Amino acid sequence: MQDTIIEARAELKYARISARKVKIVADLIRGKDAMEALSIAKFAPKASSEIIYKLLKSAMANAENNHGMSVEKLYVAEIYANQGPTLKRIRPAAKGSAVRIRKRTSHITIVLRERV
Repeated sequence: MQDTIIEARAELKYARISARKVKIVADLIRGKDAMEALSIAKFAPKASSEIIYKLLKSAMANAENNHGMSVEKLYVAEIYANQGPTLKRIRPAAKGSAVRIRKRTSHITIVLRERV
């Protein structure tokens, strides 16, 4: 008989920040307890830390309300940021030419599990 692993997840799609910037904070909190990860995300001086903080709180709420998991036992099992579609904009440049601006987006996923 196989044990099913209960996990809670939260996803944010089309976040207006590049996946590269998100991965910096994601690497800091991967594998940490949820409460510790929450404080790291809150005080990290990075652009993506506020987004990850909100998403982590959402994942914790999902775990508690939808799956009946204990908040004290939760840890960040997985966190990853994939590249989303790029918004292409044009900016005028010298001599009548144009430069393309790429406004990158990302899809961020956080998966929480309970420690045994």
